[in-house]
Amino acid sequence: MTFDEVRAIAFALPGVEEAPCYGTPGLRVRGKILARLWPDGEVLVLTRIGFDEREFLIEAAPEIFFVTDHYRNYPSVLARLPGLDSPTLKRLFTQAWRECASKAQIRAYEDPV
Repeated sequence: MTFDEVRAIAFALPGVEEAPCYGTPGLRVRGKILARLWPDGEVLVLTRIGFDEREFLIEAAPEIFFVTDHYRNYPSVLARLPGLDSPTLKRLFTQAWRECASKAQIRAYEDPV
């Protein structure tokens, strides 16, 4: 997976915008970070994942998902883009987006005109 593919998944959700985040591309909704690219361009930081979900992901696919000491106390997981698949990313991104999106944005996503 490439960051362009990540963008396509993210921009399918209402209100997602790209803005720099710690010097790398970041994806946000309502100013809240959903994900950001690591400087190496190969790892995506997914925020708002939850500790239980993170543990599940790391156990199920340690070659893709991991956490560093910096993120250990945050409900985030790191994902190696080359091994990440679209359905998994879409599920994780939508879950994080729902935590930050407005009610109107969620309605627009659930009931498109």
